[in-house]
This record gives sequence, C-alpha cells and structure tokens, in this order.
Amino acid sequence: MRASTFRRLLNLWPPFLINAIRVQSLSDDYTEAKVVLQLRPWNRNYMKSQFGGNLFAMIDPFWMLLVMHQLGSDYYVWDKAGAIDFVAPGYEDVYAHFKLESGVVEELRAAAAGGDKVLRWFETEVKTASGTMIAVVRKQVYVRLKPRAR
Repeated sequence: MRASTFRRLLNLWPPFLINAIRVQSLSDDYTEAKVVLQLRPWNRNYMKSQFGGNLFAMIDPFWMLLVMHQLGSDYYVWDKAGAIDFVAPGYEDVYAHFKLESGVVEELRAAAAGGDKVLRWFETEVKTASGTMIAVVRKQVYVRLKPRAR
C-alpha cells in the first residue's frame, strides 16, 4: 500500500481520530513518520494536560509498522513491550518523530537470519512545538524470519 494512502487510513482509524492524533507525514519508503497529538477538551486529563494514555497511543504502532514495511512479508513483526516516562505535563499539542535507520534494518535482518527471535528497543521523545520534552516512550519490537522464508 502506498504510504500516502496508509497515512490517510491511519488518520481515520477510530483510536487516532477520536483522540486527535494525526499522522502528519509518512515517508514513501516507510522509514520516517511524524505524528501530532492535538490537545482538545475531550482528551485532557483532570489537570487539563495531555492524557497519558493518548501520549502512549500516539507512539504505539509506529515502530512496529515501520519495521514491518522495511523488512517485508518474510518476517513476523510484533510489538512486544512498552514503557513511558512522563517528564512534564503537556498543556499544548505535542509531537513525535520516528526515523528508522537502514543500519538498524540490516541489523535486524542479520540477527533474524537463522530463524531466532530478535527483540529490539526503540525510543521516541514526545515534545512540544518549542522543543519542551513531555515524555519518553520506549517500545520493544519482536522480529522473526518466517519458516517458509528460511
């Protein structure tokens, strides 16, 4: 699927649409994505800042999706674990940038070549437009070469 079509579909996906999470860009080669979580009255927490669940949700699928599209259909790719460190309250829109380096993709291919599972952590900073750090989210991705591809 073309990245531009996939980006539009993600923006219509109910968990993103309802919570004001927007995929601003997705590179044609699926190596880079930019996402914004817009602060709205319906997605604020009790303290009127960004709801923590939405901060995690804006990050949740992207490392798995980028890795999956880069590796192709010969690999199983799943989210395995995640963690979030709340650094400061977000009283405005917040942004995340994902960039999957080609060297990381080659490392994953090499590590999974024998059919073993590979676990890799990725880290994403959530920031305001002015660069204030709001949260750091870590996601662990599981990769394994499918048996028929060996």
